Amino acid sequence: MRQKGRLGGTVADSREQNATRSMRKEVTMRMLMQVKIPHCKFNAAVKDGTIGQKMKKILEETKPEATYFTEYDGHRGAIMVVNVDNPSKVPVFAEPWFFVFDADVQFHIVLSPEDLGRAGLEGLAKKWC
Repeated sequence: MRQKGRLGGTVADSREQNATRSMRKEVTMRMLMQVKIPHCKFNAAVKDGTIGQKMKKILEETKPEATYFTEYDGHRGAIMVVNVDNPSKVPVFAEPWFFVFDADVQFHIVLSPEDLGRAGLEGLAKKWC
């Protein structure tokens, strides 16, 4: 017999939901995040002395695996590797750049060589070619 939980579901239902949540938490996608920063806001932060503080706060909050600063289509830019364990976390990475710098942000899923090896490319080729 199933026991009723506090919210009307059964204890077994609750266990199944917790197991599903646990499996979702284990799936982390490595993403390449590209940030294109407009000159105006960045230059203003450099001139008023707040650029270091703003950049440090964003990077400490988002904790990218790797960060590289570069030129991006003629603008200042950053390329970061971030680990996203849930699609709802994408705004956690993007919004600071939007709010602070009016930046453009793009995300691209990336695969390590090991990930690519597990992708089953040979099977996909047999199926689609």
